[in-house]
Amino acid sequence: MKYNQLGRTGLFVSEICLGTMTFGGSENAGMWKAIGALQQGDVDGIVGRALEAGVNFFDTADVYSFGESEKLFGQALQNLKVKRSDVVIATKVFGEMGPRPNDRGASRGHIMDSVHGSLERLQTDHIDLYQIHGNDTVTPIDETLRALDDLVSQGLVRYIGVSNWSAWKIAKALGLSEAKGYARFETLQAYYSIAGRDLERELVPMLTSEQLGLMVWSPLAGGLLSGKFGPGSNNPEGSRRTTFDFPPVDKDRAWPCVEVMREVGDAHGTSVARVALAYILQKAFTMSIIIGAKTLEQLDDNLAAAELTLTEDEMKRLDEVSELPSEYPGWMFARQGGNRVPKPFAKKS
Repeated sequence: MKYNQLGRTGLFVSEICLGTMTFGGSENAGMWKAIGALQQGDVDGIVGRALEAGVNFFDTADVYSFGESEKLFGQALQNLKVKRSDVVIATKVFGEMGPRPNDRGASRGHIMDSVHGSLERLQTDHIDLYQIHGNDTVTPIDETLRALDDLVSQGLVRYIGVSNWSAWKIAKALGLSEAKGYARFETLQAYYSIAGRDLERELVPMLTSEQLGLMVWSPLAGGLLSGKFGPGSNNPEGSRRTTFDFPPVDKDRAWPCVEVMREVGDAHGTSVARVALAYILQKAFTMSIIIGAKTLEQLDDNLAAAELTLTEDEMKRLDEVSELPSEYPGWMFARQGGNRVPKPFAKKS
């Protein structure tokens, strides 16, 4: 397992992060049951196997199964007798946690109320990475930042991050944090896969410029890139996409990617899923990819992606088959400044 810096901080996290969306999912949990319904015994097994593989980074959210995911994960750490300083716990706030108008969002009130609930469910006195889970179009950015800065000052939170924000808004938040002396966002958690490379347009240049760490969610596009799907195939029985077709993917663009990944996988004697994950891991701007699993077999296959190194030619083939359509202003940048190319990033070891 390789470890990368959390953004520009001195904290190091495993390049594979275990996500916990499959934890919980009771009968009354709505879409969360479709994603996963693992209970304590299975959760202990999944977390234990990840730890054995060198994973020290775990991502959850208060909204996952309405708190059950955090609770099950926190209890797993107790059951496995994991030393708190050996793991980096990331959780998130924003989602709807109740019927009242202030049970959601990135307001100071909701953040201050929510952090204590997460701490209690996780059975810990601090959260390593506390992330705003979504874009709040109502709350002023500086209100959100001030609340997060107070949590850092109080020692309840050590670092802060954001998820599913646009590049301009993150850049504005970073400017406000610098001007006011607040703790700044160190990470972005965003969707990225070989079938959905949209963040390369605006977010990646911003991340690399401002030294934020990228946490990739759904690198298998909700299981679509697992190798079980393809042109004319039916969703496998029990597949998450049968009842929860998310994230949205242009399947006409995805299937050629799967075809090339299958050829690459055959050359390495490995699965399409591992190739899909290895492709994202080998991008210089990727800090960590978040994987989720319902079974130990799925987990083992995903963890093995850390051991797969794709050749330069294979990466080129995959880049070409998944290339984004040209859009403005990108095509104008290429036309006017295509001869002014910065030196490539050196991937951290």
